[in-house]
Amino acid sequence: MCLVYFHMYGDNLYHYCGERVGMSTTAADSVGDDRLTTTEYRERLRELPPSAKLVAKVLESDSPLSQGQLAEESLLPDRTVRYALNRLEESDIVGSRYSFKDARKQVYFLRT
Repeated sequence: MCLVYFHMYGDNLYHYCGERVGMSTTAADSVGDDRLTTTEYRERLRELPPSAKLVAKVLESDSPLSQGQLAEESLLPDRTVRYALNRLEESDIVGSRYSFKDARKQVYFLRT
């Protein structure tokens, strides 16, 4: 089951992954359950670079986190964290949504 988060920004209504849904007050289509099994998670992670593995490990202990928070926790440069997040997203290991505290920022979480 997916939690859907709505946010008004100007005259537009957005749901948690940032897609514009107009001024409607009806619920957006729910995304199916995207959770990975432990085996799938480990197999996909095995093929990734060390920076992606470290970012995933940080997310295992504390999630969701923004890119800046991940850089701070992992002690990796921002550019390396961005690369790691891109690789993790391409492998469907990590998902993202807008932050509840600051809708300008994306936060990242594991799909396990």
